[in-house]
Amino acid sequence: MIHHTMIVAFDNPIPGDELDRYLKELEELVMNSGLIDSFAAQHHIRVPGDDHAPLAVASAIVQLRLTDLDALNASFSMPGVFDLIERWQNRYPYKAIWVNHQPLD
Repeated sequence: MIHHTMIVAFDNPIPGDELDRYLKELEELVMNSGLIDSFAAQHHIRVPGDDHAPLAVASAIVQLRLTDLDALNASFSMPGVFDLIERWQNRYPYKAIWVNHQPLD
C-alpha cells in the first residue's frame, strides 16, 4: 500500500465552490482510472500563522491510496490528467508538492 499525499496551493485565493469543483473533478478522474484505491481531500484550515509561511499556503490536501509502486508510476500519466491540470492552471494557477509514503500509523 502506498499513499500519494499532495498539498495544492493556488497562487491567489480561490472561491470555496471553485476549490470544491477542482477537487471533485480530480476525484472523478483518478477514481475512474482504475489505478486508485481511495481518494480523500480537505480544504486547508487557515490560521494567522499562515501569513508567515516560508513557501506557500496550502489551499487543500489530497491523499490517494494505491496498491503498489506500479500503480503510483502509472498514475502520473493517467488519461486526462494533463488536460485537467492545464485547464485549472489556466483559470487559477497553482502549485502542488507531494510525498509518496507508506500509511502513517
